[in-house]
Amino acid sequence: MLIKEKSVFKKFNWRYLVIDEAHRIKNEKSKLSEIVREFKTTNRLLLTGTPLQNNLHELWSLLNFLLPDVFNSADDFDSWFDTNNCLGDQKLVERLHMVLRPFLLRRIKADVEKSLPPKKEVKIYVGLSKMQREWYTRILMKDIDILNSAGKMDKMRLLNILMQLRKCCNHPYLFDGAEPGPPYTTDMHLVTNSGKMVVLDKLLPKLKEQGSRVLIFSQMTRVLDILEDYCMWRNYEYCRLDGQTPHDERQESINAFNEPNSTKFVFMLSTRAGGLGINLATADVVILYDSDWNPQVDLQAMDRAHRIGQTKTVRVFRFITDNTVEERIVERAEMKLRLDSIVIQQGRLVDQNLNKIGKDEMLQMIRHGATHVFASKESEITDEDIDGILERGAKKTAEMNEKLSKMGESSLRNFTMDTESSVYNFEGEDYREKQKIAFTEWIEPPKRERKANYAVDAYFREALRVSEPKAPKAPRPPKQPNVQDFQFFPPRLFELLEKEILYYRKTIGYKVPRNPDLPNAAQAQKEEQLKIDEAEPLNDEELEEKEKLLTQGFTNWNKRDFNQFIKANEKWGRDDIENIAREVEGKTPEEVIEYSAVFWERCNELQDIEKIMAQIERGEARIQRRISIKKALDTKIGRYKAPFHQLRISYGTNKGKNYTEEEDRFLICMLHKLGFDKENVYDELRQCIRNSPQFRFDWFLKSRTAMELQRRCNTLITLIERENMELEEKEKAEKKKRGPKPSTQKRKMDGAPDGRGRKKKLKL
Repeated sequence: MLIKEKSVFKKFNWRYLVIDEAHRIKNEKSKLSEIVREFKTTNRLLLTGTPLQNNLHELWSLLNFLLPDVFNSADDFDSWFDTNNCLGDQKLVERLHMVLRPFLLRRIKADVEKSLPPKKEVKIYVGLSKMQREWYTRILMKDIDILNSAGKMDKMRLLNILMQLRKCCNHPYLFDGAEPGPPYTTDMHLVTNSGKMVVLDKLLPKLKEQGSRVLIFSQMTRVLDILEDYCMWRNYEYCRLDGQTPHDERQESINAFNEPNSTKFVFMLSTRAGGLGINLATADVVILYDSDWNPQVDLQAMDRAHRIGQTKTVRVFRFITDNTVEERIVERAEMKLRLDSIVIQQGRLVDQNLNKIGKDEMLQMIRHGATHVFASKESEITDEDIDGILERGAKKTAEMNEKLSKMGESSLRNFTMDTESSVYNFEGEDYREKQKIAFTEWIEPPKRERKANYAVDAYFREALRVSEPKAPKAPRPPKQPNVQDFQFFPPRLFELLEKEILYYRKTIGYKVPRNPDLPNAAQAQKEEQLKIDEAEPLNDEELEEKEKLLTQGFTNWNKRDFNQFIKANEKWGRDDIENIAREVEGKTPEEVIEYSAVFWERCNELQDIEKIMAQIERGEARIQRRISIKKALDTKIGRYKAPFHQLRISYGTNKGKNYTEEEDRFLICMLHKLGFDKENVYDELRQCIRNSPQFRFDWFLKSRTAMELQRRCNTLITLIERENMELEEKEKAEKKKRGPKPSTQKRKMDGAPDGRGRKKKLKL
């Protein structure tokens, strides 16, 4: 409502502005955060349970809203509160907290409501079903090179692997093709194929018998889809809320669950959408089906039930799949939460690096339990009753809490952070020493009969879809030279190499397989086989010619040189050969000029020429766009003697309400002065604004980021280009209206003065 009706709210001078759930404005770039900063208020108050959810910059955003004059610089705040410096200097920490203390009032629920019963968390460790184990193994087998430290450890690739493993731990039906069907049925297989569902199916009847009501949180909305099918199958009345739930339905579901004598037994919520700003104190059991990377998010989810007004002891059951990545994720979150409590409770600051997870730590998470999973194909789900499962979970939870309580701040940091001691020490061994020699502890993949599909691109396009093994490639001579199309050998060489390949296939008795994808598969197979059957070996003259032709290409150009050449053409345009030559490392300007001439003459021979040309043309279009913008700015600025004071912008209907004309004038003039096409120009522009005395009290403009300034300048440039175009069209119309100027000869004939100012008499 505030975003939609901001123009109405801005008309008033408010005495008080109180924002509940104030962490919604923790990002100063968000739309809501920008709008509330525009209101004129005398007093401001923020209410939030998590003022410090992820990093200190979010705390600055809240403080900047309260006191923009005091906390006006995010960079200064971040540098003052740099935890790499602060945590080692206790006096500096205390001095900084003296600055912050007047603006922060912290009260926990135990201080406000003494009668609120405590909450009790139990971690329930579940096994993998047979289907889950198969899919878990399949995911790991896709990236066995990563597990054995033989492949490239790309961070996005590791994150994708982690996400797929977490999906497998939740339910294998999250993958296409896992659920049996069609026809698809909702029955016992929905439960037996997931370890967590087996435990849930045992736990819910016991809770219903005890008169409890349950909140189930999951990060994945597709898990909620499965839980919804399960509740309908078991006849449990339920409500559901996720990020796609409309606001009116959201409130109706909450009211239906909270009303007296409600028959709703289960409320399913997505952790992010349903974990904030909702009161569900009528429930006394919280089930975390999966855990968030950030433990604060899970705490917020628990607090939907454990809040003021709750009369029962809230029980929290956290599901964790044994011997999988989930164990490490929960362990890391517990360490982070423990460190948060040590640091914050003692009045110190949170280490911002705590929220970062490195590639080595992700790799350790993925490797955790891999050998155990490969060792067996059977289900780990037992027939143990729910009381035994809960008792075992309570015991393991107590052991972990005891272990955490004994750890001090330094040991927690060493365990959690991406430091040398924590990354390379795994299960008591230092892997830095092991990396100096060959890997000795190899994760042995299970034996399988058919070859796996290792295509990484296909893996990211369609997660875990196993395709049929492709037909083997046609054989090639073992010692044939490796020639690339970008080396531009003479076309005759490829004819000789093709002839050599065909004869080699004839000597080994190769038979061409039929390709079912071709429309005339039989005819194509017959023609290809005929070429092989009629093939002849190269004679002496052809062999000599082949050796000669192999020296006539750009043999000293490799794939790296070619890619640098293409990127240089994209950056500078195909005609700027001087700058292109500078970009290609290890090549002289003469070599680049020679290669460029051949490239543009024979580029159509390249296999990916369409993609390459599109890349170069996109770069050239950007260059032309920069030239056009520079010309527009030069034309606009050139109309004024003192543009910093005189420049006017024709807004039309695009004036906007956030930036004043004075601010826009400064942005355009300074952008022209710094150079529009200069690298990092918007960072310099931002610094000029902060250094300008003209805007020393303009908190809005001084708090804009480089990206926001760039967006505003792009809008202004569009307006300037439109204005220039309109003026040009107007001038052309006026010239056309005035008509052509009379010629000199005609003026002389009409008695116009000559070069010395005399009027000539016309001779008749």
